Amino acid sequence: MAKASRKSDGNLRFDVLQRRERTNHFAIVEAWKDKNAFEARLAAASTKEFRDKLHPLLTSGYDERPHTGLAVSPMAGGADATAIYVVTHVDVIPPKKDEAIAALQQLADPSRKDAGNLRYEVLQQISRPNHSTLVEIWKDQKSLEAHEGAAHTVKFRELLLPMSGSLYDQRLYRALD
Repeated sequence: MAKASRKSDGNLRFDVLQRRERTNHFAIVEAWKDKNAFEARLAAASTKEFRDKLHPLLTSGYDERPHTGLAVSPMAGGADATAIYVVTHVDVIPPKKDEAIAALQQLADPSRKDAGNLRYEVLQQISRPNHSTLVEIWKDQKSLEAHEGAAHTVKFRELLLPMSGSLYDQRLYRALD
């Protein structure tokens, strides 16, 4: 499905990720030019074939959460096999949604400037606008750890804590081809 999807009209990005510490967990991060391109991917034979093959392996349902971009930018450089992908789910209580979105957007730009950052995106879940996802790509573990201790990251997490609707859910992945 990945190869077919990457070749599809309107595909901007299609990353297949495997969780580093729980190798039976996977994520697909994809971006499409518009809703029509995304819907064409959903209707494609390769998508149906993929889901049919995946179904016997699942221990829970196939979880698909469309998002829209809040703070996205082009990739800063090429990711290689050693790059660390970070997918973080940020859920806030609904009355604090707008404050959280502002804080997330303010985090994105300085994070993109951190040494070793290849991509830093802030996405908002379409069906639940108080749920956001950060998608980051770091050159290596050292770069990620430096970012984690950076003043702007620490400040963001302090701001987020009283708005949080659940634990800060950060997961580390590696790319599969």
